[in-house]
Amino acid sequence: MEPLIQIKNIHKIYNPGENEVRALDGVDLEIGYGEFVGIIGHSGSGKSTLMNMLGCLDTPTSGRYYLKGQDVSQLSDNQLSDIRNREIGFIFQGFNLIANLDALSNVELPLVYRGIPKKERKRLASLALTKVGLGKRMNHKPNELSGGQQQRVAVARAVAAQPPIILADEPTGNLDTKSTREIMDILKGLHKSGRTVIIITHDDDIAREVDRVVRIIDGKVEADYRQNTGKPSPAVYRKVPVPFSMESVSDKESS
Repeated sequence: MEPLIQIKNIHKIYNPGENEVRALDGVDLEIGYGEFVGIIGHSGSGKSTLMNMLGCLDTPTSGRYYLKGQDVSQLSDNQLSDIRNREIGFIFQGFNLIANLDALSNVELPLVYRGIPKKERKRLASLALTKVGLGKRMNHKPNELSGGQQQRVAVARAVAAQPPIILADEPTGNLDTKSTREIMDILKGLHKSGRTVIIITHDDDIAREVDRVVRIIDGKVEADYRQNTGKPSPAVYRKVPVPFSMESVSDKESS
């Protein structure tokens, strides 16, 4: 069985010519269904560019990207948008919440784009917020929430539509130690419920939390190994069911 994600000889070149920048330089990568992966690298390493490729936010200069066996590397913007809506939940460092909308409406917004009926949107958004411990704060606007609570809203927004892939870009970068622990526990719970979770980070402490580490340096994959073993990572081909279940995530309300 084919892997969930398969990248073959991906290059991304900015300013082609004498002053070109090779943000990605011949990257090969496979990620299987249900993996918990950290893509690690310092600023300028190419990890953010790789995230854009994995999230169908950008297309490569050359090479191929197969998602569930479909070549998505040269699709149109509209086609990529459709794939993002169906397959990927995004969590960003900056939360990206709309200031004049409450938590429930922020979580509902991507469901509108998916054409989900209003009643079902509210149910899914309420369920997601409850699962991240914000069941009593659904009507609070972002400025009425702490940084950790805002990131919980962002997580709820990413998972409400039940996408099989969670792509988190520096999800704890703006958080204190306590909130970082809470968000990482939620991400671990999502992984245990069957989702493929990919974290982009420069933080080695976060890297210790994942099962597999892919280290990027100068646009190349310099290391790819299983956590705590140091062994190279074989591709995972086993499809993992993706039920909407987050039992391992605490429903306890955050203060």
